[in-house]
Amino acid sequence: MAHDVLLLNGPNLNMLGVREPEVYGADTLEDIVARVVAHAGDRATITHVQSNHEGQLVEALHAAHGTRAGVVFNPGAYTHTSVALRDAISACGLPVVETHLSNVHAREEFRHRSMLAGVCLGVVAGFGWRSYTVALDGLLGHLDAAPT
Repeated sequence: MAHDVLLLNGPNLNMLGVREPEVYGADTLEDIVARVVAHAGDRATITHVQSNHEGQLVEALHAAHGTRAGVVFNPGAYTHTSVALRDAISACGLPVVETHLSNVHAREEFRHRSMLAGVCLGVVAGFGWRSYTVALDGLLGHLDAAPT
């Protein structure tokens, strides 16, 4: 059975491929989304949303309630600052896997703390674009193991 999964990306991720390629790699967000969709195969239907606006990310999480099975979410810089996104993750009642391209724990001190991790199913960071496919695999494994 294919699961409906929201792939949610936060601020500045639309600039991948241009923005700090030494940190984030040369792949564009479109490249990453295509890899996630291909990796999902017939296991999941992927709906992708990217926004640079916190409120739109909150709205996407709210809209996922009752319509999606789970979420793979790269909140970008909002990871470290957004109580609103933390509350939206809690409110939507879905398993959410936080993901990051870079190893946030090997970067600046302010990036070491996630406001969201405590309400997420798990966190995957540091594997570049592969962080997304690892996050998807973790989410799908969780969904497949859940009692029906």
